[in-house]
Amino acid sequence: MVTNTSGKKKTAVARATVKDGEGRVRINSTPVELVEPEMSRLKMLEPFRIAGEEIRDEVDIDVTVNGGGYAGRADAVRTAIARGIVEHRNDAELRDAFMEFDRQLLVNDVRRKEPKKWGGPGARARYQKSYR
Repeated sequence: MVTNTSGKKKTAVARATVKDGEGRVRINSTPVELVEPEMSRLKMLEPFRIAGEEIRDEVDIDVTVNGGGYAGRADAVRTAIARGIVEHRNDAELRDAFMEFDRQLLVNDVRRKEPKKWGGPGARARYQKSYR
C-alpha cells in the first residue's frame, strides 16, 4: 500500500510517499542520515522516536521538500512523515500519541507573513516623520 501526505511550515512544503519496505528514509533523494545541520535531521526523525524504531524498519519514506529555509523544511518534513505513518498504519493510538506529544506533528502551521501596507516599510512599521 502506498500513502501520499504533505506537510507545511511557513513557505516550505513537503510531500511524503510512505510504502512498505525496509526502513529507507530519503529527503530529496538523499538518505536522511546525510542531512545537515544535525538539528534538522533530529527534528525530521522525531516521529520515529515517538512511534518506535520498529515502525521505521517496516516502511520506506520518500520526501520531496521545497521552499523555505532549513528550519521550516525540517518542520514540514516532520509533519509529512508523521501524517504518512498514521495514515499508512491506520492507527488511532499512534495518532493520539503524536497529538499528545506535539499537535504540530499532524497539523500544518497556518501562520503566514502579514502583507505590507501603504505608509510604511512593512506590515506595521511606519515611515519616520520629520518636522524640520
